[in-house]
Amino acid sequence: MTQKTHSFRVRAGGPLRGSATVPGDKSISHRAVMFGALADGTTTVEGFLQGEDCLATRRAFEAMGVVCEDIADAAMRIHGVGLHGLSAPGCDLDLGNSGTSMRLMCGLLSGQSFSTTLSGDASLSRRPMRRVTDPLSQMGARIDATDEGTAPLRIHGGQPLSGRAFQLSIASAQVKSALLLAGLYADGTTRVDEPGISRDHTERMLTSFGVDVPVQGRRCSVRGGQRLTATRIEVPADLSSATFPLVAAAITPQSDISLPNVGVNPSRAGVLKILEMMGAQVELTNVRAAGAEPVADLRIRASALHGVDIPPALVPLAIDEFPALLVAAACAQGRTRITGAAELRVKESDRIAAMAAGLQAVGVTVEEQADGITVQGGGVTGGVVESHDDHRIAMAFAALGSVAPDGIEIRDVANVRTSFPGFVPLMAALGLVIEEAS
Repeated sequence: MTQKTHSFRVRAGGPLRGSATVPGDKSISHRAVMFGALADGTTTVEGFLQGEDCLATRRAFEAMGVVCEDIADAAMRIHGVGLHGLSAPGCDLDLGNSGTSMRLMCGLLSGQSFSTTLSGDASLSRRPMRRVTDPLSQMGARIDATDEGTAPLRIHGGQPLSGRAFQLSIASAQVKSALLLAGLYADGTTRVDEPGISRDHTERMLTSFGVDVPVQGRRCSVRGGQRLTATRIEVPADLSSATFPLVAAAITPQSDISLPNVGVNPSRAGVLKILEMMGAQVELTNVRAAGAEPVADLRIRASALHGVDIPPALVPLAIDEFPALLVAAACAQGRTRITGAAELRVKESDRIAAMAAGLQAVGVTVEEQADGITVQGGGVTGGVVESHDDHRIAMAFAALGSVAPDGIEIRDVANVRTSFPGFVPLMAALGLVIEEAS
């Protein structure tokens, strides 16, 4: 087992240069396994992310009788069992650190004839689940949680579900997706209205599998009983993972890197808009479609960044990228302020508190708010930071190490493998001075 003391050590070096291929999109890889398992026929998935989170999803469906066949390093065939073909697992389904797996599977498993228990690691077991379990219960699902509304979750089978209309108070792709998946098993139509834009990978991919998912503005719906037809899924490179080398290159003088075939879905491309607002030189070329998803080749060159007030409307479009964006803010001239981002407090860690503590430890002036953070740029020195077992915190401070004159040691980084296996060799190949230590 990897030791909790596993760490990254990064120090300032030369510029980052060259081209690198980032691993496949985590959100799309999860859904490819889930929807392929429910489809009639055999689905081929190319570019699948072989990270711990997505492998946890794969193992869960294999435990329910789905055959997943590797055909290349990042490609597999999923032999679908149909909408009602899953079988009861012989044990609890351990989803590790994957909140996406747990929340989406709550909806999917609510419509099964058998009962299941979903568990996870210590971090996942602290994350709130009532935002999913409460609306599912309104459809007729029966899900038991702890008194705090956290995992383990016991999902009782054989419950008749009824479609209904939901008005979400917060835009959430995971809640929306759980309700749409439950809606496939419900009588009638399930409709979800959101107050803002959230990721639309579920709607796009269900359509690829032949499901009718009408979308009108911020409203989407699904009619119960529709079957999925096997297809071919091409998973683009993950924009969230690409953000770490993008930010490292933006803040490191004379850097110039390219990242091919990155997903640029408008519902999650807020990070690119925010970087451009800060003065980053980001170019998108060869924009094209990979199945239902837009992709592009990204190029970024070092530039003088400046602080900005990030518009609240962009927050949900970049929610996973804020650890890296705060690194960019630390290297920008002036103040950067984020508000309306309380969701960051219930991720794999409290990312507002974790980033505030880490930035202060390396010489940056910050002010923490309940729903955001203010960063005064221009004062990075170096030091030791704790990642709090959060992959995005760890990779963000590794990127910041590229300009830290005293170097940065990031502790407790084993969880990087959940989303970005090969992070260290990829960053080293671009020129980052980084090493792993136990």
